[in-house]
Amino acid sequence: MFYLKTWLGICFLVSTISVQAQEKPLVEIGGALRFNYNYSTWKDAQQKRGGDLGFDVFRLNAKAKYKGLKLNAEYRFYSEGFGGAMLKQGWIAYDFNENDELQFGLTQVPFGITKYNSNSWFFSLNYYVGLEDDHDMGLKYTHQGENWDYSVAFFKNAEELQFGNNSDVSNSRYSYDVGSSSDNDGNLILRNKEVNQLNGDLSYKINTTNAKHRMGVSAQYGGLYNIDTEDIGNHYALAAYYELKAGKFGVKAQIANYKYSPENPVGERDDVVAMTAYGAPYLVAAEASIYTLGLSYSIPLEWGPVSSVVIYNDFGYMDKAESNFESSMMNVTGAMFTAGNIYTYFDMAAGKNQPWLGSEWTNALAEGTPDADWEMRFNINVGYYF
Repeated sequence: MFYLKTWLGICFLVSTISVQAQEKPLVEIGGALRFNYNYSTWKDAQQKRGGDLGFDVFRLNAKAKYKGLKLNAEYRFYSEGFGGAMLKQGWIAYDFNENDELQFGLTQVPFGITKYNSNSWFFSLNYYVGLEDDHDMGLKYTHQGENWDYSVAFFKNAEELQFGNNSDVSNSRYSYDVGSSSDNDGNLILRNKEVNQLNGDLSYKINTTNAKHRMGVSAQYGGLYNIDTEDIGNHYALAAYYELKAGKFGVKAQIANYKYSPENPVGERDDVVAMTAYGAPYLVAAEASIYTLGLSYSIPLEWGPVSSVVIYNDFGYMDKAESNFESSMMNVTGAMFTAGNIYTYFDMAAGKNQPWLGSEWTNALAEGTPDADWEMRFNINVGYYF
């Protein structure tokens, strides 16, 4: 691990010496303001009200570049009930050339289809177990070639906000990470943290006149530090994926497998881990395979300010290793309309043993509920991006 970090540091310093000066600093400030409406089948009182409309998020984006060094940061302001203010991403980088870049900071984990393995506002099932659009603290080197792309990364840990000797992972975060849960008496249990994680991603691109193909594989391996035992367990994840863009038609397909092996205190279960984001943790099966398939079709429009619509369907199935755990499923059918700087998602999201799409929160992605019904959520998200 030491040699990897030393080698990356030497490459960074040597290349910095030869950088050509940029005449003027470049700075871009942007952001978004989003509102959300939802109508859910498992919320009787909400249905009587005809659904709820409220504030989703206000975010600020900053990008800067000067003398070969870059900055990219995004800070989000959610309501207090969803975790409040949080840094989604924030990194500095150096471009060795137009194909190779080194990033340092809170940067996206190179795993599976990136930037998103989904088309809808809800993401895919991978997101809810920390395997889609995850961001952690560390170093990432990326190469983009004519046919081959690859990334290698070392993450010291997930977002660390407490900095105490025995501090639990904060629930105020954008992407899901291993954290802590509470028992029936309010005592913290399953107190683990992600540490010293290695990631690698390799993909091959085939571009023809009529289509663009990408196929790849990803792997990650890291430690799980238990705050109570002070022992380090481990976790791994593997993925294989395929992307297609043929004219207006798109495909995203992925198979992923993961396993968490924590060193919990005697008497604590190890068939689940706690994961947290948006202010509230829940339990997740310690081992599972996730299968996802997303289809999309883009249609140009001339309808007032509306210039295009993308219709899509994203499906996900989570097969848990424990035989007595119920599988989780999720399907989102929707459309995304573009009108100038306004992007609007209309989603009909259905879930079975999915915490965000049903009444069961804590155990939906763990044991689940036997004979669980499909629950539906109609959702509209309107955002102005500047």
